[in-house]
Amino acid sequence: MRIIVLSDTHGKHNKLIMPDGDLLIHCGDITLKGTKNETIDFLNWFVEQNYCHKILIAGNHDYYLEENPGFITKTYPNEFFYLFDSGIEIEGIRFWGSPYTPEYKNMAFNLQRGEELQKHWQKIPENVDILITHGPPKGILDNTVNGENAGCEALLNKVYEIKPQFHLFGHVHEAVGNFSNAYTRFVNASLTNKAKGLQNMKPYTFEI
Repeated sequence: MRIIVLSDTHGKHNKLIMPDGDLLIHCGDITLKGTKNETIDFLNWFVEQNYCHKILIAGNHDYYLEENPGFITKTYPNEFFYLFDSGIEIEGIRFWGSPYTPEYKNMAFNLQRGEELQKHWQKIPENVDILITHGPPKGILDNTVNGENAGCEALLNKVYEIKPQFHLFGHVHEAVGNFSNAYTRFVNASLTNKAKGLQNMKPYTFEI
């Protein structure tokens, strides 16, 4: 299976060069301001993409999805998989997705570090092959322009515990890239830069 990964497109989706593949995954921040119009524009584009399967999670800019939790299931009931602290199995590969990130400027899907976030990460089952979160784990592809590690320590602990084959995320635009340890390949798939302009027009691709 060839998998195409996007994150943090922030309304720039129409400018992307989309490669061939079997599964398209977006790791959140489909919008810039989180409006309904932005959201619908992206979702209509996402539906039109020619892949056998599609998975989407939300991000901290996606206010409309936070404020209207039933919107996707009502409006796009069978077009793609929307993961919200939930999982799906596709062709024997187990996926789990969650939109939450540590609290920052009271944005969408924000939770306090520590116990609040840990409650959500505890929901992730042990047999996940591909974990999809909007934000990174602490210390892995999470270094900001200010030299800070913006990732979540509780998420890092969970990833080290369950050892998925892949952990896909975005959120920290300037830390785009990939890194592998003995068990997991970590991918920060952010496509826009800090100023929300495209820094890469080609999504990350891999095969599993």
